[in-house]
Amino acid sequence: QVQLVESGGGLVQAGGSLRLSCAASRRSISMYGMGWFRQAPGKEREFVAAINWWSGDTTTYADSVKGRFTISRSNANNTASLQMNSLKPEDTAVYYCAADTAPGVASRKIDEYDYWGQGTQVTVSS
Repeated sequence: QVQLVESGGGLVQAGGSLRLSCAASRRSISMYGMGWFRQAPGKEREFVAAINWWSGDTTTYADSVKGRFTISRSNANNTASLQMNSLKPEDTAVYYCAADTAPGVASRKIDEYDYWGQGTQVTVSS
């Protein structure tokens, strides 16, 4: 069982930056694909970014964040991160990190992730 805890959310003005972190415990996440998802009020949870297991040399992003967000991982620290730049009000949501225990490339599909954090709120003011 993997426990994931997100941190780094907060209130930022449009154009600003935030860095979200996802700390894993109870088990190493080095063999797991890691993803970030978000859910805005009244909307379904949606894919944001994902990174493949171990090497982290394959990443994938939602079109809405491509070029602005960067996902990374540190197997040594058992963490995953999401650097968010040029934030927009439409990025306002609760952000969740998730772990995919199946080997292979990073998945964009919510139902392929096995473990989830509790979420961290990101609010971007205009």
